[in-house]
Amino acid sequence: MAQGDKITSGNFTFTETSIEGVVIVDVRSYGDERGRFAETYKRPDFEAGGIGCDFVQDNQSSSVKGVLRGLHFQVEHPQAKLVRVISGEVFDVAVDLREGGPTFGRWEGAVLSAENRRQLFIPRGFAHGFLVLSDAAEFCYKCDDVYHPGDEGGLMWDDPAIGIEWPPLRGDAAFDPAKVILSEKDKKHPPLGGE
Repeated sequence: MAQGDKITSGNFTFTETSIEGVVIVDVRSYGDERGRFAETYKRPDFEAGGIGCDFVQDNQSSSVKGVLRGLHFQVEHPQAKLVRVISGEVFDVAVDLREGGPTFGRWEGAVLSAENRRQLFIPRGFAHGFLVLSDAAEFCYKCDDVYHPGDEGGLMWDDPAIGIEWPPLRGDAAFDPAKVILSEKDKKHPPLGGE
């Protein structure tokens, strides 16, 4: 697939982004007076869309407005991730760490929300992070390798060499870095080029 190419299989539409392998997944849902239903993952459809991972771990996090988690990766045990939001809204980001590739150091981002039901597939070889835009958010993701606590890596969320264009929090006119809430660990990540 090339940038902008779309493949539809079942209830999913897969759209290639500007970085090879990073795919936006739009999910069709069905609703009536009782509520809504949607498939969020179906292996044969994802394989038809070019995503053939064997997911082995599911994670879920809750965060309040302004929380920025990332930019994270595993060094020796890289993980592909399929991410989505089940409550609230986030800006989700993938940074290409595949050295020597044409998009090394570039980023791709997408707004994911409970309302748009959009997902983002991030292949192995990327740093990943997200910023909570709404009052709170529930973030879910599948991984194709388990978490290895001693194998964590990270990048500075505001590294000027990467240049991520973080959007404003809901209700704000512009992005305000002073409103970003980071863990102590995430405050210490180095820039892409090292310290």
